[in-house]
Amino acid sequence: MSVPQPILPAYADASIRGIVPAIFAPRGTRSLPSWFPALATGARQVVLLVLDGLGWEQLQQRAHIAPTLAALQGGPITSVAPTTTATALTSITTGLTPGEHGVVGYRMEVRGDIMNMLRWTTKSGDARRVHLPVEIQPFPTFLGEDVVISNKIEFETTGFTQAHLRGTRQVTWRLPSNIVVDTRTLLAKGERFVYLYYDGIDKVAHEKGLGEYYDAELRTVDRLVADLIDVLPNDAVLLITADHGQVGIGDNLVKPAPEVLAATRIQSGEGRFRWFHAKPGAATDLLEAACGAHGDQAWVVSKEQAIADGWFGPVVAPPVAVRYGDVAVVPFEAVSMDDPADSGPFPLVCRHGSLTSAEMLVPFLAARRT
Repeated sequence: MSVPQPILPAYADASIRGIVPAIFAPRGTRSLPSWFPALATGARQVVLLVLDGLGWEQLQQRAHIAPTLAALQGGPITSVAPTTTATALTSITTGLTPGEHGVVGYRMEVRGDIMNMLRWTTKSGDARRVHLPVEIQPFPTFLGEDVVISNKIEFETTGFTQAHLRGTRQVTWRLPSNIVVDTRTLLAKGERFVYLYYDGIDKVAHEKGLGEYYDAELRTVDRLVADLIDVLPNDAVLLITADHGQVGIGDNLVKPAPEVLAATRIQSGEGRFRWFHAKPGAATDLLEAACGAHGDQAWVVSKEQAIADGWFGPVVAPPVAVRYGDVAVVPFEAVSMDDPADSGPFPLVCRHGSLTSAEMLVPFLAARRT
């Protein structure tokens, strides 16, 4: 069987990691990167909209139901590794690679605890006082600039918000229609940069898959984008990107082989980027077992190989490296590695995290009011 090559993040080029540093580069020191849409050049105000879960391939397959998005200037750029919300959003807002900022996955080991990074919980519950967000992710967001963000009210005080949006001014919303009104008001007040985040596409894909519910949500998002364009001042630009794409896996769950579990102390990550943490002295046995059992469905790599190959950026700081497991099993087939400890309120029909093009490539688009 021919094993495909993983799509690695273009950290030094067209990647979500580079958006914020390019926007906030000192004026006059350099121009925008060549991969920025030309419409972004010279804009006095910038609105950055992150559409959680909208992959480039999913958008291209549905251009006919998203005419506003399909007509915008731009193209695909890469996400980060893993292609998961906690890691990718932190790279967007800090301008850093995962190997630098340290939010290395959906679930990661922190001083012996496996912590859910979006919920900021461990098996003991709320971890905000045990694992301080400023210690887990110590770097300033938006290069230390004074930035206003529009955030869903449920996310206002979460540990993850404190980690990846720390220091920003938040305007919260309850309904998506609020986003347009808030954006118009903020731009009218002269805000140079406004950050918007919307999670509807990701939520629908996880629960309902890539069928008619997904299409309906994309139509709604397309109207949201059109409304945002309508409220832009003449010298403002709307930039649109995403944190990752999606893969439909249905109920294709793969249980780790017994010989893999025999060498495993604990698991972290997620179904499409599963980390196995070896028992003492068992790292080599774990890698061999995982390659033999799951190499026909997934890229199986040691932590050392993934770091050396640049999966997490050119540098992985020692305090960050210890958060990874010993062996990663990263499916290229449409399956998810099962872990009973990694569960939620409903089965996930679509997932992400791996390094396939469907998950790694995301749109980077620009619009101005005509």
